Amino acid sequence: MASVYAMLPDFPEGAPCWADARLPDVEAGKRFYGDLFGWAFDEGAGAERGFYTAAYSEDRAVAALAPGPPAWRVHFAVRDAYAAAERVVAAGGRLVSGPVSDGAVATVALAAGPDGALFGLWQAGSHQGFERTGAPGALCRVELRTPDAARGDSFRAAVFGTPATADARLWRSGGPAAPEVSRRLVPGRAARFLPHFGAADVPGGCAEAVRLGARVLQAPHESPYGPLAVLTDDQGAAFALCAV
Repeated sequence: MASVYAMLPDFPEGAPCWADARLPDVEAGKRFYGDLFGWAFDEGAGAERGFYTAAYSEDRAVAALAPGPPAWRVHFAVRDAYAAAERVVAAGGRLVSGPVSDGAVATVALAAGPDGALFGLWQAGSHQGFERTGAPGALCRVELRTPDAARGDSFRAAVFGTPATADARLWRSGGPAAPEVSRRLVPGRAARFLPHFGAADVPGGCAEAVRLGARVLQAPHESPYGPLAVLTDDQGAAFALCAV
């Protein structure tokens, strides 16, 4: 396996730069995502770093797993996590934890917008984030599913300085190294960021995920961005498969 975090793209402010899954059983998660995406895993950190386990696709870092209630978290790049945390609160959001520095690796915080959607702030140190995106088994895009699109746009513009584009579906395009971010109006549902991972064959990938214990939330269907399916893994963490 390649050295940890060897290739470091420079993600612009507010771009999705990392994702990790909190799972009750990390070993089971390694089996599920290893079989589904072909991920390999490092030995994992000890208790001092929350048993954080990095995942690799073709020897490039693509995600991580750690113990916790089942959920995928998306982290957004910031130049100063402490200043960004202050902007979160000033704009009507809240801090769940941090900011806290993990040595020279990164300074991170977990926050929630006024719509309740959880997200991470990631000030890069030696670990800038994804080493591979836009490919099978790697993050391709992030979607904010929210009951109040205007409120979400206003909040995220205040925190990251990135207003929505002319395309009402699009919140931010992070640049050549970063996955795109879009949003979808979902009335009556709790807001959340949904990570989309690439698949060469979405129906086939969905069927394989079900064989491994996943549950289908939205069967493979056409979307503005191509074939898409939404699932939960075998422990309940939600993610999407998108065509690449």
